[in-house]
Amino acid sequence: MSGDLEALLRVTSDTYRGDGQLDVAFGTYDGAVGQLVLAVTARGIVACSYEEEHVVFERVSERVGRRIGADARRLDPVRRELDAYFSGRLRAFSTRVDLTLATPFARTVLQKTMAVPYGTTTTVGQIGELIGRPRALRAVGNALSANPVRVVVPCHRVVRDDGEPGDYAGGADAARRLLTIERRGA
Repeated sequence: MSGDLEALLRVTSDTYRGDGQLDVAFGTYDGAVGQLVLAVTARGIVACSYEEEHVVFERVSERVGRRIGADARRLDPVRRELDAYFSGRLRAFSTRVDLTLATPFARTVLQKTMAVPYGTTTTVGQIGELIGRPRALRAVGNALSANPVRVVVPCHRVVRDDGEPGDYAGGADAARRLLTIERRGA
């Protein structure tokens, strides 16, 4: 965990004097596609993001809860699943997903995205058709690019019509690496 995140979590925990229960467990994970910022609520993983720690922290504190801190007990199951996924041993995450940070439209798109099988791809247009909005390609693409729970909600499996990764937050190379991991494990 970087010094900035440690300081941010320390300030949050120093200002909160309640029952000791955190709304959100917050931390990082270093994997095959770089550092991911993680946030877990009682409902499930609410963030798995390539964004900078303070950006995710602010979004989570505004929309989910202000009692945020490091809690290995709640983060470690997600980290273990990410380890297994990146090593090709895990095909489906059992971690529950909390899409609180997504808009209602994005939730619909992301729920369909979660059904795309491991090691396969679909297109933005096919997701649009599945949700009954076949002409809403830009809106579907925007929902995918705003996915707050990367890797776990596999938006990297949704590609452009030409088979290339779309506007993936971790970059096209990260999307290709994820797809390569999955194709090897399939």
